[in-house]
Amino acid sequence: MKCRFCSHELIHPLIDLVNAPPSNSYLTVEQLNEPEIFYPLKVLVCEKCFLVQVDEYQKSDKIFDANYAYFSSISSSWVAHAKSYVEMITQKQKLTAYSHVIEIASNDGYLLQFFKSKEIPCLGIEPTKSTADVARSKGIDIIEDFFGEELAKTLRKADLILGNNVLAHVPKINDFVKGLKVALKPDGIITMEFPHLLNLIEKSQFDTIYHEHFSYLSLGATITIFKAHGLKIYDVEELPTHGGSLRIYATHNENDTQISLHVKTLLEKETSAHLDSLGGYTGFQEKANNIKYDFLNFLLQAKAHNQKVVGYGAAAKGNTLLNYCGIKNDLIDFVADKAPLKVGKYLPSSHIPIVEENHIKALKPNFVVIFPWNIKEEIIEQLSYIKEWEGQFVVAVPALEIL
Repeated sequence: MKCRFCSHELIHPLIDLVNAPPSNSYLTVEQLNEPEIFYPLKVLVCEKCFLVQVDEYQKSDKIFDANYAYFSSISSSWVAHAKSYVEMITQKQKLTAYSHVIEIASNDGYLLQFFKSKEIPCLGIEPTKSTADVARSKGIDIIEDFFGEELAKTLRKADLILGNNVLAHVPKINDFVKGLKVALKPDGIITMEFPHLLNLIEKSQFDTIYHEHFSYLSLGATITIFKAHGLKIYDVEELPTHGGSLRIYATHNENDTQISLHVKTLLEKETSAHLDSLGGYTGFQEKANNIKYDFLNFLLQAKAHNQKVVGYGAAAKGNTLLNYCGIKNDLIDFVADKAPLKVGKYLPSSHIPIVEENHIKALKPNFVVIFPWNIKEEIIEQLSYIKEWEGQFVVAVPALEIL
């Protein structure tokens, strides 16, 4: 395996989660009796550029297909985050009806709807038909394709290019970043949000590793990649989203935009954590194993005491956790979810049924495991009624906690 950025041979593991099915490959009842395909889920560190990555075992056009089941608008807190961003960036960049905004991986229009309401011209690039159709129903212009250099050459150049949780999802990261430069106006800017590798390691967030996350990004590695393709990162913000993310600001190398102190400070933070040497990547496997053992022990103890355990949120991170722990539907009765394309199906490998939320009220479980722990406050408020029967919430990452 070669590094997807610098082509250096990859030999240093961060973690080996052995084999897993694609995390969003939800099963129909008919598919429960069919073979499932498992792919290696091993994360490696490039000793040259320190890009952390998995191989493209499953092609991106198979992951992000017409039936892609993740709709960004399902999470009210994520939509609020998007609205806040649009307000901030519109003022900061003085965007008007004469500007042009491109969002890459625009999903169901969760963010572009706020630019549209301001009458700021915008375009979404979204390869998944299921979400693109919803965005179009909101009156948003969508190109249904994967973004890269060739597509960028056909686009009207943008004052602002943004991408939330897409940079980590692209297997051809060089082509993607080349496309950013091509599609950007001379004085335009780029913002990208992605989970911060430092949080993944320090907070033991191994469940955020799955096949559609091809790269796990530090600020240092991202600066190296952007610089190689004529772009400079001049500012960065640390965000609480997705367990701790970065929002980078970038523009053309030739622009005289000054690099902010935030960039220097965060690079020093990464250096202190040894993310610029192989020493910063040891011990992660043991942390994941300890989470696995604690979660299994909790479920087995609940089973021994005839207590009912269900889950909430048929999220990809939940599937990584369940599959690495080897958990099946004998330990968790069901997982409730709001996404219509998921309800009525089954989680891959574990075969736990996905049901509507009203099943929680009907069963009155002792414990509800929150799999998308990054929005646990939203879910705890939504399901606060479990207090009526003394039900309790549980999260497994970064450590087992009964709330």
